[in-house]
Amino acid sequence: MKLLRIGEPGRERPHVALDGNLVLDVSDLTADFTPDFLAGGGLDRLRAAVAERAAEAVPMPQGVRVGAPVPRPGKIVCIGLNYADHAAETGAEIPKEPVVFMKAPDTLVGPNDEVRIPRGSTKTDYEVELGVLIGARARYLESAREGLAAVSGYLVCNDVSEREFQLERGGTWDKGKSCETFNPAGPYLVTADEVPDPGALELWLDVNGRRRQSSNTKNLIFGVGEIVRYVSRFMVLEPGDLINTGTPGGVALATGRAEDYLKPGDVVELGISGLGSQRVTFVPAP
Repeated sequence: MKLLRIGEPGRERPHVALDGNLVLDVSDLTADFTPDFLAGGGLDRLRAAVAERAAEAVPMPQGVRVGAPVPRPGKIVCIGLNYADHAAETGAEIPKEPVVFMKAPDTLVGPNDEVRIPRGSTKTDYEVELGVLIGARARYLESAREGLAAVSGYLVCNDVSEREFQLERGGTWDKGKSCETFNPAGPYLVTADEVPDPGALELWLDVNGRRRQSSNTKNLIFGVGEIVRYVSRFMVLEPGDLINTGTPGGVALATGRAEDYLKPGDVVELGISGLGSQRVTFVPAP
């Protein structure tokens, strides 16, 4: 299934997207796609509703806002340098273990929302990434298979980064990752049963119509199951937590050119095969 939330911030209504650009309102089953709903048999109830009520689906409304497909997560965990070409272009060694950092949960915004360039920023950058939503409590998992079993679904994420804040302001990556609106997500949460191999998905990103990133999740150094297993050894992952699995090569940081960083008015489009696409405009922070 493809889950999406439609409406203005704070008033999104849960829907299931069906073939033919149709959507089915499921707000009678749940007020939102909360962790308790998704982990407590909610997906089975949604499947039953789709089977029984598909005829009630209506065309996707024009001009409505699409929110992030899940509410604010308890935490956003990110994996750095997880594609060999990205590690190489930044001058870093290929990591022997996953590089883990955190991103503020309130960075999550919709797939077509405006993204705010922070005050004083000169190096705002883009990163297309496969997002992984945790659907079951994960604690000290033993295998990558257990890691995959803990996944509820997958989504498109843009791990927007301010590189000066990240790398030149005290050595703490979180400062360059947690600025407001720095995690556009969606449009859909695609349930794990519809993504049989998360290690075989095409990723791409354009800035103002020019292709900057193009890769496949087969190039991940650490795959999804291993990432979940590894992170669960250091923190408890709860239903509704989000993991950004890393970005491939092609980021602005690698070029060394100031003009490649994002500026007000720039339009960034990105997507992952089977998971949908985003189109966000960058604006100055108010």
